[in-house]
Amino acid sequence: MIEIESKVEGKQFDLYKLEQKLKPKGYSIGGNWDYDHGAFDYKINDEGGYQFLRVPFTAIDGQLDSRNCTVELGRPFLLSHIFEMGLDEQADAGALSGTLHQFAEPIDKDASVPEQFLSVGKRLVEELEATLLT
Repeated sequence: MIEIESKVEGKQFDLYKLEQKLKPKGYSIGGNWDYDHGAFDYKINDEGGYQFLRVPFTAIDGQLDSRNCTVELGRPFLLSHIFEMGLDEQADAGALSGTLHQFAEPIDKDASVPEQFLSVGKRLVEELEATLLT
C-alpha cells in the first residue's frame, strides 16, 4: 500500500452526488463496505493480480445504505492484490476471469505496488482533485 497525499482528504460530500461524479470516471464502490465506511476503487491493472487506486470514505451523517448520507474522504492509496494463478486456467478468459477472481482469496492482500503504477496513481489523484474540487 502506498498513500498519496491529496487535497480531497477530509472533504465532505453527499454520497449519491459523489457517486454521480466518480462512476463515469471509472470508479466503483468496493465490495468491502459497511454501514459506516467504504471506498471507491479505480482499477489500474489486472494482469497477475489487481492494482487499484482506493479512496476511502467514512459516513459522518447517516448510513451508507440510506438517502442523504454525507461522507468524508480519507487519504487515497495504491493497493495491490495478487491472486494465485493456475487454479482454473481453462476458465481464465475475459469476463469469466473477473468472476472467478471475485470469489478467490488473494494470496497477498497487500502486495507491493509495482513502481510503474506510482506515477499512474499520482495522475489519477490529480484528476480526482480536479473532478471534485473545481
